[in-house]
Amino acid sequence: MKTLFTALAMASASYASLAQTTDTTAVSAPTQAATQAVPGSDLTITGYIEAYYSHDFSLAKTTQERPGFLYNHRRNREVNVNLAFIKAAYVNDRIRGNLALQVGNYAQYNYAAEQPLSRNIFEANAGVKLSKNRDLWLDAGIFASHIGFESAISKDCWTLTRSILAENSPYYLSGAKVTYNTTNGKWTLLGSVVNGWQHIKKLDGYTGPSLSTQVQYRPSGNLTLNWSSFLGSDRPDSLKQTRFFNNFYAIINPAGRFGVILGFDIGSDQKPVVRTGSDVRVDGGGNYVWYSPVVIARYKTSDQSYVNGRVEYYDDKAGTLIGIPGFQTMGYSLGYNYAILPTALLRLEGKVYDSKAPLATFENKRVNASLTTSLAVSF
Repeated sequence: MKTLFTALAMASASYASLAQTTDTTAVSAPTQAATQAVPGSDLTITGYIEAYYSHDFSLAKTTQERPGFLYNHRRNREVNVNLAFIKAAYVNDRIRGNLALQVGNYAQYNYAAEQPLSRNIFEANAGVKLSKNRDLWLDAGIFASHIGFESAISKDCWTLTRSILAENSPYYLSGAKVTYNTTNGKWTLLGSVVNGWQHIKKLDGYTGPSLSTQVQYRPSGNLTLNWSSFLGSDRPDSLKQTRFFNNFYAIINPAGRFGVILGFDIGSDQKPVVRTGSDVRVDGGGNYVWYSPVVIARYKTSDQSYVNGRVEYYDDKAGTLIGIPGFQTMGYSLGYNYAILPTALLRLEGKVYDSKAPLATFENKRVNASLTTSLAVSF
């Protein structure tokens, strides 16, 4: 793996032909990643590095990690790397493939349950076009999740840090998917069979497949509507806990001076089966339910800069995903972003969490306040 990483890095430094990638949530061209096309081939090499510093005012100076429900920008009061990767992508009329290798805190915390050799894989997938005249693809491997409007790549998100709902839903999936884009570019339909809820290696004791879908509608360049779902489990078969999850969002006026994202997640796990001797009963019946609404707005202050604000709420009384019983927390953030160069983005964000009751993860405080800054460079 080290040899391959070195080879990709050398390749990326050897070519200087640049082209812009496209992202529907990007504010303007200066925040886009540059790609390096290998002359005479369908191969491109890209890279990304995000360094950051996060200062949590509510935690003790000796506490080096921020709350456990966060998986990005988690180190406290130290300069660190959240995500760095180098990616090789190949595409022609009928086949495509991606291989990206990563390091950083994102990989450290999100891939902690994976096998050691998998923890440095950001993407590894191959695809084939199933129709000569239609945009219909079959892809298999490890790929970025289609669930949610926020990704692991901070520069592609409107805010520096991730929302609680993004941190506690899949960033990546492993399996096979079929994707269809209509000829008018307005609809994307996706269906997938995956190894589980953000798992490369299937969870021990879970044998069933998990299913995930996406329906996205773009009636114009100013509006994107999305519904993604997950049906499966993140528990061993013996507990019989089926998970059903839905993610909804609307992105309004993403390329304009003022834009808004409205998001809502809601999910449920069946309550577990309890076994007592030869008796089997369901503990209380019903489901554990969690949900989270979020609103993000941003205003373009110049061709190189914008400000953003976020209000969110996360309710997980049973601690199903957060792991903290009674978790009911509001979140507020305010950020500023400045593109120093077309491929270099400097960001600053203040964030406050306000919980309904003191939580152990906040060192038994009700309010948690932090300031984070980052520098992201893409090539």
